[in-house]
Amino acid sequence: MLKGLVVDYVGVLTDADADQLYAFLRAARERGIKTALLSNAPGASDEAKQALDPFFDALVFSGEVGVAKPEREVYLLTAGLLDLPADRCVFVDDAAHNVRAAVAAGMAGVHHTSVEETLTELSALFAGDR
Repeated sequence: MLKGLVVDYVGVLTDADADQLYAFLRAARERGIKTALLSNAPGASDEAKQALDPFFDALVFSGEVGVAKPEREVYLLTAGLLDLPADRCVFVDDAAHNVRAAVAAGMAGVHHTSVEETLTELSALFAGDR
C-alpha cells in the first residue's frame, strides 16, 4: 500500500492550476499519507519553507542535502525522511528522466504533464487508502 507522496516543485507545483495539487496534498496528509517536496534547488528562504510547511512532512532541496535528481540516493533519502521504504512512495515530476530514476530506485512514478492528468493518476494510485 502506498503511504508516501513525493512531489517536484518547478514544473509541477508552479502550474497555473497548482492550487488543485496543493488541495490534494493537504487532503492526502489528512488521510495519513506522508508528503515530501523534492527539488533540485539549492535551497529556499525561511519564508518559502514556512509557506510550504502546511503541505509537506519533509522538504528536500538538493543544495542542502548534497545529492540531486536523478541520483538514486536522493529518492532513498527522501523516502527515509518520511520513514518509508521507497516502494511505498509515489514520485511526481515533469522531467521524465527524473521519474524513470525514481522508479529505478523503487518508487511508483507519475510523469506530470498537466494538473488534471496528475490528479487522475494520483487518485487512482491512492484509491485504496481512503
